[in-house]
Amino acid sequence: MYNVPVSNGRLRAAIAARGRCRLALMHYRALQATPGIELRIHATTLYNSIFRADDEMYVNAHVWGANAYGAPVWHLRRTLDGGLFDTYADSFDAVWQTGRPVKG
Repeated sequence: MYNVPVSNGRLRAAIAARGRCRLALMHYRALQATPGIELRIHATTLYNSIFRADDEMYVNAHVWGANAYGAPVWHLRRTLDGGLFDTYADSFDAVWQTGRPVKG
């Protein structure tokens, strides 16, 4: 076995991203046992975290320099077709299709 220092910036970023993903999944582990809840992992760049259930969703806006708990959260409800809810729902659905299910 060789101990090679990591100098490739992309490799370091990939390793860091994998660690953040594992940490996030650890926080959501309890949800995986809940009937009707499905978690997926995707590789897209997002500017919001979207949590959706039927015609309601929470959108956590990503803000530079702030952790998610310190950023604004909008509670959206579908009240009409083509509104703000549908804009975020379309985005959510497009990313959802690219994701792969998280196994328990």
